Amino acid sequence: MADTIVDAVSRALDEAPPRNFRETVDLAVNLRDLDLNDPSKRVDESVVLPSGTGQETQIVVFASGETALRAEDVADQVLDGDDLEELGDDTDAAKDLADETDFFVAEASMMQDIGRFLGTVLGPRGKMPTPLQPDDDIVETVNRMKNTVQLRSRDRRTFHTRVGAQDMDADEIADNIDVIIRRLEANLEKGPLNIDSMYVKTTMGPSVEVEA
Repeated sequence: MADTIVDAVSRALDEAPPRNFRETVDLAVNLRDLDLNDPSKRVDESVVLPSGTGQETQIVVFASGETALRAEDVADQVLDGDDLEELGDDTDAAKDLADETDFFVAEASMMQDIGRFLGTVLGPRGKMPTPLQPDDDIVETVNRMKNTVQLRSRDRRTFHTRVGAQDMDADEIADNIDVIIRRLEANLEKGPLNIDSMYVKTTMGPSVEVEA
């Protein structure tokens, strides 16, 4: 499998027409033999990519005190309880924040208020925060999330996820894809039998099938 992944990635990179911007590399996964109307059968996984995403990942932290101070060095934005209440009163601002943010992290003590003020915005988008326990290191947590992607099928047979950037080495991107495939095969109801096909492509380039 490893060699076929590298081959597919190399072809996708080689066949991508030149562009005047840095393209992402995406993986499309087609599922089969799953009742995706049943939420328990859907794919919803966070995966840390060994070679990183190759892109900026926007992370917002809800915290106070020392945790907030430490988060300022690594997060894109740090919000406290007052900010949370303001967002709860401004649905448009809350939606904008949710749409431009990849991941949210929140002190566990704030999760109940986040559910109350932002649950209707973050919940449907699959962006409820990762709870930060008192013993967790906020810097370590945020840095890990910068290399994390979300696999989420919802009720659709095909879903996409970012696996790198066009200027990354093909082997690095292949390593990322391999980790994603292993996670899917481990957690899907019938393992690899639930994966119909997979394709890798740059943002504007042609799709290349990853042969099983």
